[in-house]
Amino acid sequence: MNTPLDQAHAAMEAAPDDDAARLRFYERMGDAELFLLLESEPDGDQVSPQVFELEDASYVLAFDREERLSDFAEGTAPYVGLSGRVLAQMLAGQNLGLGLNLGVAPSSILIPATAVDWLHETLSHAPIDAADTPTEITAPKGLPDSLITAIDTKLATAAGLAQCAYLAGVTYASGQRAHILAFVGAEPAAEAALARAVNEALVFSGIEAGALDVAFFDSGHPVIGALDAHALRFDLPQPIQPTARPAPGSDPSKPPKLV
Repeated sequence: MNTPLDQAHAAMEAAPDDDAARLRFYERMGDAELFLLLESEPDGDQVSPQVFELEDASYVLAFDREERLSDFAEGTAPYVGLSGRVLAQMLAGQNLGLGLNLGVAPSSILIPATAVDWLHETLSHAPIDAADTPTEITAPKGLPDSLITAIDTKLATAAGLAQCAYLAGVTYASGQRAHILAFVGAEPAAEAALARAVNEALVFSGIEAGALDVAFFDSGHPVIGALDAHALRFDLPQPIQPTARPAPGSDPSKPPKLV
């Protein structure tokens, strides 16, 4: 069965001049859980990936399914599971490229070190905080379908972090007009991650210039009625029961250390 990475890779290969398709592939890679092939079992937060010399450059290998890693290794092999964004953070500045699903999937691709560094830099961009009071909520207008699709796809990965989100037009007390994505019932500790997710949706949707404000409200806030009446609603998935996984890479703020 094709994975989301396979599908995004196929779309990118079918349209080599389409920047939006290429951005969507890198977005899917950043969101995906990847399995990094190691030399030996992790030692605490330290990992030793197998490094391969390919095309006069050094690459580590990762796969988006454990069985694909086993197929490549022709049996069991040590690995660590971590998100694509954490892997990019770990590899950034190390002059290491990434071999993704090499020889075992339709999405087999070599990603050079420069592209890994670019992905890390792109995923590290944080939205700018803005504080103003909404005075009017309207239906969203003029937003490209690519952005709405990107938001929907991104929020599908945010299970349990908020109850829902509303996309709307907004007028602030200052008179400024904008578009806003308002989260309802977000976990306080998740607000920064949700704001970054929205920023990534904007960047990876292929829009060269644009802005989308992010706000957080509790379920009893007076603005919820106006959002219900005018905004486009996104329901976030219910939380998934966590499963056991290797400790390295489980905390995005503390990527594994290469040794």
